[in-house]
Amino acid sequence: MTLQSRTSRNAFWPGFRLAVYGMMFGIVFSSSAVLSQEATAEVDNASTMLAPMLAPAAPGNVTVEDAPNDAGHAVIVTFSQSQAPADGQALVLGYEIYRSLARSGPWKKVGAVPSDVDVTASLIYKDAGGSDKSSDDYLPTETDLFYRVRAVTADSTLYSDSEVSAPAQAVGQWWNSGRNPVFFFVLFFTLLTLYFLRVAKQRGDSLYIRPLAGIDAVDEAIGRATEMGKPILYVLGLGTASDIATIASFTILGRVARKVAEYQTDVIVPCYDPIVFTIAQETVRTGYMDAGRPDAYRDDQVYFVTQAQFAYVAAVNGTILRDRPATNIYLGKFYAESLILAETGAIAGSIQIAGTDEIAQLPFFVVACDYTLIGEELYAASAYLGREPLLLGALKAQDYAKAVIVVLAILGVIMSGLGYEGFAKAFEAVG
Repeated sequence: MTLQSRTSRNAFWPGFRLAVYGMMFGIVFSSSAVLSQEATAEVDNASTMLAPMLAPAAPGNVTVEDAPNDAGHAVIVTFSQSQAPADGQALVLGYEIYRSLARSGPWKKVGAVPSDVDVTASLIYKDAGGSDKSSDDYLPTETDLFYRVRAVTADSTLYSDSEVSAPAQAVGQWWNSGRNPVFFFVLFFTLLTLYFLRVAKQRGDSLYIRPLAGIDAVDEAIGRATEMGKPILYVLGLGTASDIATIASFTILGRVARKVAEYQTDVIVPCYDPIVFTIAQETVRTGYMDAGRPDAYRDDQVYFVTQAQFAYVAAVNGTILRDRPATNIYLGKFYAESLILAETGAIAGSIQIAGTDEIAQLPFFVVACDYTLIGEELYAASAYLGREPLLLGALKAQDYAKAVIVVLAILGVIMSGLGYEGFAKAFEAVG
């Protein structure tokens, strides 16, 4: 190696080292700057997180008005929601409603309303209090009431109150316009009943009543019992004397007793309730007197058994199997014993006529009896047999009212199908 080449290499290495040292210094300086910026950003974020949250904007436009169509003790509070939270403000979760009898308080919390996603929408709260002055929720009538609304957040210490509302009073209304359809229907039915009461008094027995197969079969069943020389069993059920079904059955029992007295046939009336037993005795005795045969009545025809449900049923079943009555009539209020009685009568080969207003027992009577009065047909039967003008007029009015309701229902379906919702809304009862 020559002296010149050595000299060149010795001159190259110091420059190369200087370049490498410069690059290393640049990398270290850049990394330090980046780390310094990141640290500064983290400090800024920490400062932001540690900064206290601000209370939300207060609700506004709080208005209070009396609730319509009520007896008082209720008002409607309407208010605007808080504006959307700005930077640093807490999110509103809901609104609490406060009431006071004075503008300066004290305030009582009466309810709460959740916030709406659409902050531009107004919220409504109905403050319906009680009418009892001793109760905690009592809301006085014809007294100035003040309200304010509080926007609440997840932090119970961060909230905002609205301004106090103008005074308002809860006042009861004499007329509930939301129930006008009910009033007009009651008025229509009342006039219809009065009209048919007058017609029934004028025409009497000639007034047409829709036929009921079960009642038409009563006379035939009594005639069959007379031909066979066997008694008729009449069961009033397990109801009390205050039950409508039992009262209707008393009317039918009077008609049956009169027919039995005319045909000189025996009737057996086992009773479950002692008061029903007393009334049934007088009903049967009156029926015999109306037929002109009071001497044919015997006290043992109507008797009290027991008030134990299945003990009573066992006694009646024993009567059916021993005496083999030609006709069994079950009219009144029946429960689990309905099928036991009806099945025993079917085994005995009796003609059976049944009726009750207990819907759950009707299927058993339908499958085991020859004739069944369904639901309110039991009530109609008392008018059908009694032929009293008051009952006949009410029955005719009910039939016509039902026809009107059916026609209106059909028209409502048709109108709704055609898109005319106003017809159906005209019959809505609110309040």
